Amino acid sequence: MSAPVSTLPSGFISADDVLHDRLGASEVRRLELHYGNAELLYGLELLGVAGPFSRVTPWELEDENGVRRINASGYAATPFGEMPPVLTDFLHGFLDHNRSMGLPQQSSAPWRAALEANLIRLLARELPSHADSQVFFCSSGTEAVEGALKFAKAFRPDSKFQISFGSGYHGKTLGSLSLTPNPEYQDIFRPLVPGALTVPYGDLDALKALIRRVGPDKITCVIVEPIQGEGGVNIPPPGFLSGLGEYCRKHGIVVIADEIQTGLGRTGHWFESAAQGLDPDIITLAKPLGGGMTAVGATIARHDIYKKMLGGLSSKRHSNTFGGGALAMAVGLKSLEYLIENDLPARSLELGRVGLERLRAIQQNYPRLLENVRGQGLLLAMQFQPMLGVPLPGVLKELVFEATALLALRELHESGVMANLSLSSKRTVRLTPALDMPRDVFDTLFDRVDDFAKRRPVSRDLLTGTPPVLTARLAKFAASKPKKRTPSDG
Repeated sequence: MSAPVSTLPSGFISADDVLHDRLGASEVRRLELHYGNAELLYGLELLGVAGPFSRVTPWELEDENGVRRINASGYAATPFGEMPPVLTDFLHGFLDHNRSMGLPQQSSAPWRAALEANLIRLLARELPSHADSQVFFCSSGTEAVEGALKFAKAFRPDSKFQISFGSGYHGKTLGSLSLTPNPEYQDIFRPLVPGALTVPYGDLDALKALIRRVGPDKITCVIVEPIQGEGGVNIPPPGFLSGLGEYCRKHGIVVIADEIQTGLGRTGHWFESAAQGLDPDIITLAKPLGGGMTAVGATIARHDIYKKMLGGLSSKRHSNTFGGGALAMAVGLKSLEYLIENDLPARSLELGRVGLERLRAIQQNYPRLLENVRGQGLLLAMQFQPMLGVPLPGVLKELVFEATALLALRELHESGVMANLSLSSKRTVRLTPALDMPRDVFDTLFDRVDDFAKRRPVSRDLLTGTPPVLTARLAKFAASKPKKRTPSDG
């Protein structure tokens, strides 16, 4: 059966045109450069990583020229790769049989109820104190953090301060941004939400000293990533998280574990906070919960905290339109089911050990390229040596660090690997492959990283191996002010 002919007015693009690839890659880029986040796309285009890309298998994407690359990017939001059959097949059945989209949220809904129950049962299996906790759904990680901050404030209404950690990342909406201590993202939006305090990550003594100085009764919450993702995969010292939890519990301070990147298997555990001995009061989840197919965020809070904000006539004090909708909940439910049935956290832990061993061997062979490698489960990081091995002043040093990672990303792309930058660690490139990536593909991924290192054994090779014209265009782009872009801009 042929698709109906679109009757859209001239100049509009039909859904069928996109579905059947009628736009073409160059037209897609042209439209994005004109109507979207042009500066970001232009920078990616200069690096040769702008796409668009098409799925070949869940673990491989190809560009417009048919060049295939293993996808180890996705920022931990694609736990089963690109359009995994377990979800696409399920969605066909969902569309055939589902009878309600669950919007607006003015009634009970089976998909939401099932996912709420399964999340709490899973959490209580790891942390029994959460057996009567409750869930609030939203559509992103930063929304989940915003909800967590509101839950904490409602529970401790007379408090004034929230504590986060250096190099941490919790999102870019105003509340979560206030607790993401990165001037690059914060400065233009000041004044931020008042009361945000920062201590060095992993420094329990500094945290205790700050709480004593400010006064425990004035602290609303401490928010912490069990392992920092955007900070460059920073793993805290043993005892840090458990000590944090004990000290805050002693003083009645709410502890929020931001598990948006670490939770549900990425680091080899269902909840990395629990694995490190922390029993938080509130947990935020997002990225893997939507299986890479839908946007799902969740804030899980202890019952006594939850009811302080959402209880009785105040049950609509915090709400949103799309969180808890049937499509998102159905995909979330199926994603969680697939994670559980295949014990993907255990597989992540096993593959992660293999991957980290491979990265350590590469670093030992090419220490002038890689300064450090680290990771837990399938959250892996490569920290590159600066391209210019001379001391530089602050701003220039940061630019060189960022350029190092960008050119490394480009070279990895050329070697057939798609990777992630790290927003708060300029020289760090992360690998976040699918938790169910086949072993042969996984091994090939690290073979390609090794090939990249052989081609560029010294970090300055990232610069000298870049065509001078491209280097000049990148430098011009870095120094330029935002403007309308076209593919021909230099």
